[in-house]
Amino acid sequence: MQLPVGEAVNGRPRNLAFIGLGVMGYPMAGYLVKAGHQVTVYNRTVSKAEKWCKDYGGALASTPGKAASDAEIVFVCVGNDDDVRSIIFGAHGVLENISPGAVIVDHTTASALVAREIASAAEEKHIGFLDAPLSGGQVGAEQGQLTIMVGGDSEVFNSIRPIMDLYAKAITLIGPVGSGQLAKMVNQICIAGVVQGLSEGIHFAKCAEVDVSKVMTAISKGAAQSWQMENRWETMLNDKFDFGFAVEWMRKDLGIALAEAEKNGARLDVTKLVDSYYSEVQDLGGNRWDTSSLVARLEKS
Repeated sequence: MQLPVGEAVNGRPRNLAFIGLGVMGYPMAGYLVKAGHQVTVYNRTVSKAEKWCKDYGGALASTPGKAASDAEIVFVCVGNDDDVRSIIFGAHGVLENISPGAVIVDHTTASALVAREIASAAEEKHIGFLDAPLSGGQVGAEQGQLTIMVGGDSEVFNSIRPIMDLYAKAITLIGPVGSGQLAKMVNQICIAGVVQGLSEGIHFAKCAEVDVSKVMTAISKGAAQSWQMENRWETMLNDKFDFGFAVEWMRKDLGIALAEAEKNGARLDVTKLVDSYYSEVQDLGGNRWDTSSLVARLEKS
């Protein structure tokens, strides 16, 4: 399905909407303005939307529907399935007001089920839809260096990709609608295992009374290397967790993956275990700590 938005995407300013100005959406929407596009924003907390407009000069809408009414592309980046459904299907929502031929791009990490629900409803109104969850965290969003996993029609994807390129370093069409969300589940499953392994490695090194800094410097150049090791071992060693991707959001994401595994028969033994460890971190008061705080439960046990 070829959409009008595909015509010379970067040839003229586009009318865009961005719904959800959290730690990810706030800078992402800013990149769209910096590229010369006309951006209307909506955020549940109005004061944050007002601040964004002062920072970037975009327009403020009072409802998701008003933000979407004149938009060629509507970007959504909110919290969970319920938030997405409210934004898309709710009173004064996007689908009530968006014009035929436009596209909805959902950057929320949500279920594949909700992605398919939206795609089906959007198709009836001749609206394109992509599920496009993100990886890279707040820093990636601020630096315009996100990784995006996309599910949807290839022609719609090719129409929208030049816009997403404004805040991403890597964008991959995984497959049909829902595939982006499934890929993000794989991403979170892998991260959970890596962070737990890194936590145990640091804890073991401390108990063995070896120089953790030297150990990490040595092994980070070999097969144990990972993004988590390169970027988190020092803060983990110093019990600094007041930044980054919050434990409560990781548990939300792992819950989505575990629910999907119940449907497809996948065995996620380690993922289920690490999810229970994150529950222990929450009991320590770490609901908003970075996911690397898994090490904290080992130090306090």
